[in-house]
Amino acid sequence: MYYLCTNIMDWEPERLWRTYTILTDLEAVFRSLKSELGMRPVYHQTAQRVEAHLWITLLAYHLVHHIRMRLKAEGIHDSWDMLRQRMRTHMHVTTPMRTKDNKTLHIRKASRPEPWQQVIYQALNLSSNPGEICKTVILDKD
Repeated sequence: MYYLCTNIMDWEPERLWRTYTILTDLEAVFRSLKSELGMRPVYHQTAQRVEAHLWITLLAYHLVHHIRMRLKAEGIHDSWDMLRQRMRTHMHVTTPMRTKDNKTLHIRKASRPEPWQQVIYQALNLSSNPGEICKTVILDKD
């Protein structure tokens, strides 16, 4: 059982609970933005830089909120931390290889998404394999 204590007497219990869960979710996202994205307080020298920092932080929050709202509409109700944890293993990988004529070939492509990652990409109407395979040849200096 969970109890909430409040001084707001004119709200229905459902509205209080919904507001409380929104607040805890908002706090969790901002904690994530501050730690994972490095948006923690930075001591700027000018008001313009402070304003820019706040604008970027709010822009990041709106992006997170939009992603989560689209996922909820598709029946995915995971927290932002859980989404990040599930998606962190899907990445772009660069593999260097030596050719017979002593060149280095770098191939960059996305890893294969896990099934739950594919579900998230589909819910957001995004490709699970962004970008094309990128091949770069580098001549070695001897």
